[in-house]
Amino acid sequence: MRKGKILIVDDEPQILKILTRLLSKLDCDITTGKSGEEALELIGKDSFDLMLLDLKLPGLSGIEVLKEVKWKIPATSVVVITAYGSVDTAIQAMKLGADDFLQKPFDLEQLGMVVRRALERSEVFRASADKKALKALEFDLVGNSSAISEVKHMIERVARVKSTVLISGETGTGKEMVARLIHQCSDRSSKPLIIVNCAAIPDTLLESQFFGYVKGAFTDAQENRAGFFEDADGGVVFLDEIGELDQSLQAKILRILQEGQVTRVGSTKPLAVDVRVIAATNRHLRQMVEDRTFRQDLYYRLSVLPISVPPLREHREDLPLLINHILARLHKATGHTIAGVSPEFLKILQHYDFPGNIRELENIIEHSVLLTTGAVLTPETLPPEVMDKVSSAQLSEKIAGEGMTLKQARDLVMEQVETRLIKQTLDECRDNFSLAARKLGISRSALYYKTKKYKLE
Repeated sequence: MRKGKILIVDDEPQILKILTRLLSKLDCDITTGKSGEEALELIGKDSFDLMLLDLKLPGLSGIEVLKEVKWKIPATSVVVITAYGSVDTAIQAMKLGADDFLQKPFDLEQLGMVVRRALERSEVFRASADKKALKALEFDLVGNSSAISEVKHMIERVARVKSTVLISGETGTGKEMVARLIHQCSDRSSKPLIIVNCAAIPDTLLESQFFGYVKGAFTDAQENRAGFFEDADGGVVFLDEIGELDQSLQAKILRILQEGQVTRVGSTKPLAVDVRVIAATNRHLRQMVEDRTFRQDLYYRLSVLPISVPPLREHREDLPLLINHILARLHKATGHTIAGVSPEFLKILQHYDFPGNIRELENIIEHSVLLTTGAVLTPETLPPEVMDKVSSAQLSEKIAGEGMTLKQARDLVMEQVETRLIKQTLDECRDNFSLAARKLGISRSALYYKTKKYKLE
């Protein structure tokens, strides 16, 4: 690895001295600047692998410098420096592209881990950008939105290196698919991809499953057995839901990442393994580190190359492409031929929040395909829970947007409730008006009147 170049930007001379002294042990070229304007001047003259940036600067603010650097030189890692207790500001900076943050006063161990990780990430990005080896690859990651395009871009950049990857995102967003794509596009694609759901393995079996065991290690150990890491030698281990592991197992995985060796249960002889680790979580690992429920050193070792997979509600513009993709797959699997969806069907889904993300969308489309009798999916085939949530959201939006009086709002809500209840009761009673009226507690003539009023004939 070439010698790293670090730019430290802070208006306090003492901070510059401290950081320069601490980072000199990392064998890096260090440059310092005292203002945002000076920082932009320096990055215009030279390229840096890492910028340590104080957010409170005279003149041009740290946030403005961050935006400029990430726009012009995205390969440069940026770690922001904040005062103790200013975590909200740091989180805002990370949303704008900062790779990490450090709080004053500095923790020496954390400083070393953050800087080493940022330098390694920068080196990876520069190397992959120079090779341009993955430019023509097509991914099975559906979507053209900026959020999904960024995920594709990250997959391209990280695929052909060995560094660990941490994939974060809500349940159902497609974290396992991202891991599979990284493996398929890598030099290890011909080697095994071992997928481990850390939350699904009983605690009593975790260690033996991960690291293997030797004959006689415990009662049922009748023969030697390799674990996940040995099985994946030369390839990739994907640790899904890694936030579920207890700290003792976290420590052993950290040792494998550091030393490239695994020791079977019941043995003292370490075995060398060449394994790339990709981890995924739907939990906030950084907060777990703060709460001391996840090891800080393992977090930094895992998140050298972080990829965040967005929830579906943040890229709704991809819905038409996703729906067509799901319909095509269902056609192959079931033989059902669906030409598409109606505008009303799509509009309803565009107002839905998808708490289950892509996985839930797949279930919704499959549900509608199985219920439809036509060539186009219509709102009548949608699950009731989708219709209920969308109707409530649209109703609230309509009330808020049209400046209604309280009486008007109450009447509108009552109309929505009555319409839904009458339709449901008539369906249950198979359009028997006398029976439906009795169940609703109104006269038959009143029911006729309301069905006409609400256009339910």
